[in-house]
Amino acid sequence: MTPHRRRLGAWLLAGVVLAVVLTLYQADRTGVGEHAAAPSATPTAAPSGTDAPAPSATPSPSATPSPTPPPGTAEPSPSTSAPASACASPGACGFPDAGSTGPRIALERHDTGNMSVKKDGTVIKGWDIRGSLDIYANDVTVIDSRITSTNWWGINLRPGFSGLKVLHTAITAVPGKGPDNGGVNYAVSNMGGSSIEVGWCDISVFGNALSMGQGDLHDNYVHDLVAFRNQGGEWQHTDAVISGGGNKGRLILRHNTLLNSTPVDRGATAAVGLFADTGVVSSVVVDGNWLAGGAYALYGGGPGATGIQVTDNVFSTQYHPAAGAYGPVAAWNAGGAGNVWKGNRMSDGRPVTPEPTS
Repeated sequence: MTPHRRRLGAWLLAGVVLAVVLTLYQADRTGVGEHAAAPSATPTAAPSGTDAPAPSATPSPSATPSPTPPPGTAEPSPSTSAPASACASPGACGFPDAGSTGPRIALERHDTGNMSVKKDGTVIKGWDIRGSLDIYANDVTVIDSRITSTNWWGINLRPGFSGLKVLHTAITAVPGKGPDNGGVNYAVSNMGGSSIEVGWCDISVFGNALSMGQGDLHDNYVHDLVAFRNQGGEWQHTDAVISGGGNKGRLILRHNTLLNSTPVDRGATAAVGLFADTGVVSSVVVDGNWLAGGAYALYGGGPGATGIQVTDNVFSTQYHPAAGAYGPVAAWNAGGAGNVWKGNRMSDGRPVTPEPTS
């Protein structure tokens, strides 16, 4: 073979090799680009042994749009303590329940009957009382205790005395054994002339559980009120909190769970009943509570009520779709001096706006 033919053969072989290399290179580039651009049809499984999060069964509340108020309804002001997401139950949403209220220590049984407390500064702690307490003294504290009553009340502060504190205590009664035709009326009653404090208490059975015109009621769990007929044979009205008006001090209800599961045809009135029975309702704060049940969950004091602040409460649908049998709120005086309605919502996220008063 001549040198010329050998050189021509080498060039032809080099050209073939170069063509093959260029073809493979172009195919490789095209495959990479297509893989990067095409979305995966199914999610990639996590390697065994890794801590990949499980997919959420329901969308995050932040991904759900906020409910739109009905036409003509003002948008509620943003709530700082009650976000506009749905709430399933009081305890799951940070409100008091059986696990966060009541005594924190072991108790010693005391069969006191109706016991009168007459020494100022008395502290009752760690008692499991079968009976009730009638307070004729100042600055009495009941703490980390249990009261099971068959009397008209569990604890009653008498007129002329002040400074009562009831903390971390369970207060209940024996259904059918009370003096009011088998019923019992007041878990804590403030007949005194000043504010009292009731906090972190588990309260049940009594028809009107917390009865007072002034006080600081916080972090309590009121539940399982028991219907009964009074001595006149009529169904007793039931309320988790009741105030008859005419108070000179302030009533504060903050961060309580207030439930009234009593049927309406057996006397249910409200979770919070502010009534002008003995005078004008004024100076009341209802803030950050879980409210459920009653004819209406909240009675707002009526036409003359002033200084009523109802803010950031959750009106629960657990007994009725509208919180109360007939609605969430009645007797709200929107034009009263100092009255504020803001940030209140249903447990399913809907805003709550009172109906106009006629």
